Amino acid sequence: MGRIFIITLEGNVYSCKHCFTHMALLDDIISKSFHCGHGKAYLFDKVVNITVGEKEERMMMTGMHTVVDIFCVGCGSIVGWKYESAHEKTQKYKEGKFILERFKVLGPDGSNYLAIQEALVGGTSDADDA
Repeated sequence: MGRIFIITLEGNVYSCKHCFTHMALLDDIISKSFHCGHGKAYLFDKVVNITVGEKEERMMMTGMHTVVDIFCVGCGSIVGWKYESAHEKTQKYKEGKFILERFKVLGPDGSNYLAIQEALVGGTSDADDA
């Protein structure tokens, strides 16, 4: 199997909620206006300490995309997905970018996002629903 090398990030870090492995920096967020099955999801430019699954075609709110699920290298939990390609011209900006599901990661302050929080504040869907 081999040794797992884990990158430690410095600064405001999003990490796996199960094993606390660092995943991404607050500064690398492109958008916070995405949604997934568990609530909010953030689009990141860079994510570390992940492995990827098989490519698959997935129909999302903004059209058909080729994506791979991404998994934490520390514990194997699914934490989101990566956009490999977008079929719609207006969605090409997502290619090569990563979605981290907010429910599956801890925020920079150690906070855990709960889907119920969105319901309590009357959260609404966005044009970038995924």
